[in-house]
Amino acid sequence: MGGSAEFELDIDGMGDGGSGMGRWNKRLVFVPYTIPGERVLARPVETTETHILADGVKLIDASADRVYPVCPHFGPHKCGRCHWQHMNYQAQLLIKQDMLADALSRIGDFSDRELEAALRPTLPSPDEWYYNYHMTFNVTADGKTGFPGADGKSVYPISECHILHPDLLDLYHLLDLDLTGIKRVRLQMGSDGERMIILTTTEEDAPELETDLPASLNLILPDNVPMNLIGDSHSRYTIKGHDFRVTAGSFIRPNIALLPALIDAVLAGLDLRGGENVLDLYAGVGMFSRFAAERAALVTLVESYPPAVTDADTNLETFDNVDVIEGGVESVLETLEDRYDAAILDPSAGLSRDAFDDISAIPTLVYVSDNPTTLARDAKRLRRVGYNLVSAQPIDLSPQTYYVDTIACFHKT
Repeated sequence: MGGSAEFELDIDGMGDGGSGMGRWNKRLVFVPYTIPGERVLARPVETTETHILADGVKLIDASADRVYPVCPHFGPHKCGRCHWQHMNYQAQLLIKQDMLADALSRIGDFSDRELEAALRPTLPSPDEWYYNYHMTFNVTADGKTGFPGADGKSVYPISECHILHPDLLDLYHLLDLDLTGIKRVRLQMGSDGERMIILTTTEEDAPELETDLPASLNLILPDNVPMNLIGDSHSRYTIKGHDFRVTAGSFIRPNIALLPALIDAVLAGLDLRGGENVLDLYAGVGMFSRFAAERAALVTLVESYPPAVTDADTNLETFDNVDVIEGGVESVLETLEDRYDAAILDPSAGLSRDAFDDISAIPTLVYVSDNPTTLARDAKRLRRVGYNLVSAQPIDLSPQTYYVDTIACFHKT
């Protein structure tokens, strides 16, 4: 329930959702678009027994890290896709490291000494702006497109976007499709500059679409099956000198320029010397397997999404030491008979209990995370069964947002 009594607040931290955080009357207070070290006049919007969500009414003392946002859509009651355009990039990198440290300490119960030994500085993105090679837009009931609004409920129409690759923004302005029966529109581009439109439908029957847009057109049906309508069914990406096919519906992280650093951090965690057997779980189109296979005796790739499995088969066809297995991680792990020296884990929602039990004897685990909270939860569970956190490397795949990706390495004692 909201209130109107305004109060002054010192911002001394950053909350999980990217809002500045302070304490007032024994409650945590979250104020979006603020920076640690600032003092603001806050107005409560929602109050519970433990916390207050508030709007910033006036900036009393500004941080030296505050900058003017470049996008007119950024701010309260506007687009919610970016969260931190009001702070300079170096501050973003430091705060992401702090957010990871806070999660590992508060949720994972890691001590300051353990974190000091394991935590690395955040790897920066080569591009602070225009770095996304794919982004997804929501569609309103009347066929308008936009990003989620800052209120978390609405769809906010945009005319510009400073984190989307400019060639995809140009394509966005050209969209003239009838979006009846469409709930999401994804614009995607390969390293070769070829663009693609991917429409997620609400009905099993494919809509009749005609277009002369300079892009391929694909559908994702309600059962998550892709259907090619016009042009190519997949995009191609060149990463560390090697080509990868990614079919519509398969996943690749959109900050393509930073993927080499992500791969290098995973390989550093594996520390392969030759002769090892490696598991690659939740493996997608085989990006990590491609580079691990150059150094390992055997790589076993496990992926549940059939189009991604087909992509992985194609992307890894030159290797005879890679087994590609289609299926859920939990069911596949029960059937594996080989002994593994290391595993790459890239779960979108953390590890299930069954998966956790089946990997808990593997000496080295390299965990790729897009959420400090789930990483900290799983890290705590791993420590209970004898793993040490050797390193935690945050990497900024999403500048101007609060999202923190991490490569964490665990060794069994």
